[in-house]
Order: sequence, then C-alpha cells, then structure tokens
Amino acid sequence: MVVRRIALVAIVGGLSACGFELKRAPELRFKTVQLVGFAPRSPLAEELRANIDASPTTKVVDGAAQAQVLLEVLADTREKSVVASTPAGQVTEFTLRLRFRFRLRTQSGRELIAPTEILQSRDMNYTESAALAKELEEASLYRSMQSDVVSQVMRRLASVQAV
Repeated sequence: MVVRRIALVAIVGGLSACGFELKRAPELRFKTVQLVGFAPRSPLAEELRANIDASPTTKVVDGAAQAQVLLEVLADTREKSVVASTPAGQVTEFTLRLRFRFRLRTQSGRELIAPTEILQSRDMNYTESAALAKELEEASLYRSMQSDVVSQVMRRLASVQAV
C-alpha cells in the first residue's frame, strides 16, 4: 500500500515537472457572444455553445443587446456523395463532408474574422449487408468531424486580438 502511494506521488510529480497540463478551454478576449443563423437544435451550435461556455472569460447569450460579438453562421451543411460502385450499380464507398462557413463581427458591424470556411471530409466503405452498422458509422463520423470543426472555430476565436 505504501509502495503504491509513493509510486503515485512520483508519477504525479513527474508529470507536473514535465509541463503536463490538462487541456482546457481557451480564454477568449470578449465577454459575451451570440450565435446567429444556426438551425434550431443544431448539434454543431450546441457543441460550440458548450465549448464557449467552458471558457473562463466568455459566455453565450441569447439576445443581441447583451452580446459583445456575433458569431454568424453563413453555411452549415452535411454532404454525402458516392465515390465508388460496382458494375452492377451497388455503392461501395461514400465521401462524407461537413462544411461550416462563419464570420465574427461586433455589434457595430466591424468584422473581427472575415467569412471563413472549414471543410471536413471522411471516406466510408459501404456494404448493403451491414446497412445498419454503416448508418451508425456515418453518424459517428459526422460527430467526429463536428468536434474537429468546433475545435478549429475555438482556435480562431481565441486568436481575435481586440474587440
């Protein structure tokens, strides 16, 4: 028991000495933001809201009057296209795309981030005999792409210097 505690203290001490730190939300340079133009119950908007609210400095607000900046969505689309098929016409591979286009501006209209597009894509093999499993895989791939998009948006928001 004593050996385990000593080992645990040594591991924790070693990790802190090497600069290891848990990932945390970035500190944004504005206090309030409104998410504008998202579809009702958009999963991307919900994940973005959760990430912004996790920031120690910034909160998402619903009204434009309280918002210091507006994160405006210009496009939020999911695309699925056939990449390969058999000579009999059976689909064997799809490409999934998540396209997110946005801009950040102040209440007065000054642009802080010009219209920016983030595009994620994944290839997915398909077999009709495993259609249900492939449907779940597709949903999982879209969630993964969505998380990547939110991470990129958060990094861009963190790079804004002056409001």
